[in-house]
Amino acid sequence: MVKRQVPNPVELLELMQFKKPEFNGKKRRLDSALTISDLRTIAKRRTPKAAFDYTDGAAEGELSLSRARQAFEDVEFHPGILKPAPTVDTSVDILGGPSALPFGIAPTGFTRLMQTEGETAGAGAAAAAGIPFTLSTLGTTSIEGVKAANPNGRNWFQLYVMRDREISYELTRRAAAAGFDTLQFTVDTPVAGARLRDKRNGFSIPPQLTLGTIINAIPRPWWWYDFLTTPKLEFASLSTTGGTVGELLDAAMDPTISYDDLAVIRDIWPGKIVIKGVQNVEDSVRLRDAGVDGIVLSNHGGRQLDRAPIPFRLLPHVRKEVGEDFTVMVDTGIMNGADIVASVALGADFTLIGRAYLYGLMAGGREGVDRTIEILRVEIERTMRLLGVSSLAELEPKHVTQLARLVPVGGTVAGAAAEAVAG
Repeated sequence: MVKRQVPNPVELLELMQFKKPEFNGKKRRLDSALTISDLRTIAKRRTPKAAFDYTDGAAEGELSLSRARQAFEDVEFHPGILKPAPTVDTSVDILGGPSALPFGIAPTGFTRLMQTEGETAGAGAAAAAGIPFTLSTLGTTSIEGVKAANPNGRNWFQLYVMRDREISYELTRRAAAAGFDTLQFTVDTPVAGARLRDKRNGFSIPPQLTLGTIINAIPRPWWWYDFLTTPKLEFASLSTTGGTVGELLDAAMDPTISYDDLAVIRDIWPGKIVIKGVQNVEDSVRLRDAGVDGIVLSNHGGRQLDRAPIPFRLLPHVRKEVGEDFTVMVDTGIMNGADIVASVALGADFTLIGRAYLYGLMAGGREGVDRTIEILRVEIERTMRLLGVSSLAELEPKHVTQLARLVPVGGTVAGAAAEAVAG
């Protein structure tokens, strides 16, 4: 029979430890975010619908994006047992330099519309974490401004080839002069994808006020205060604005981009050059043979061609064909450190995060980006320990199975991922 007694106040105090209150609202909400999904929830609450949907959305039915995320969820890990990993090394050498983590920040356009600190928050957070930051051609901070925010870290520049070629050439020269070490030559945007959320929201550059946007802004006065009381948006490449994002892209981009343009840019650019937006095995091999320094398997975050190949599914086939010595990176759909670990195990040298970074930015500016990086770092380290590996080099395909969901029909090269699924 249980013996009962009158509670001893001293013992109660030992059992009941009250948490010290956090009076800093930003720190309190960021500390409450344990996953990238949590940051997304906070970002949605704090950001006007048009700006949030520009970040969160994709092209047409958004099938490419949902499939990319589903592919990461359809991963089965195979841990080794009795393989202690009390410490793990998450560092990697990528494109001639170090990164403390196997991911960097991807290029994102119009970033200061998400939150006023924009690219400077991303570049500063990347510098603090020891990872690369990539500035988009359509970024809202200048090349020189990003360099000032990340003076000693690794800055990369993402280049679109514009109808006015000289704009692209001059941007390339400016990035080189500022000490950016890698150029991401982007090939998947000859025209803008149909981003229907933007059209339905009337999202434009600069933002156009309507009755709907005003009503949506009422519970988010901090966003409008920041937007209206900070310097006007500065674009890395656009001298004129006005219209939807799709209209701006269509006016600026050139569907005639070819290998000839790549040759010209390679003559101008003194650093490493990678091709971003590769979506099949044949192009991967051809680019390797052309002598570029690497590729990014990407469908532009699902924002261009809907129903495009899933980069994560394509990854093992590309790695098999291009060999171990060619740099292969991957993006699209990464929302967890485990996604990054799975990518490395299947052959990626490096990964890039886009939306995950922007959710943190919208949730809390620079501190929010720091939180994004910290969440992913913890998830990477925990996943590696649970797998029984101490370094990224120990990750192998045997650690991952891609479970079948969408199985290609027929023997097309584009559908070669069926072999990996079956295996």
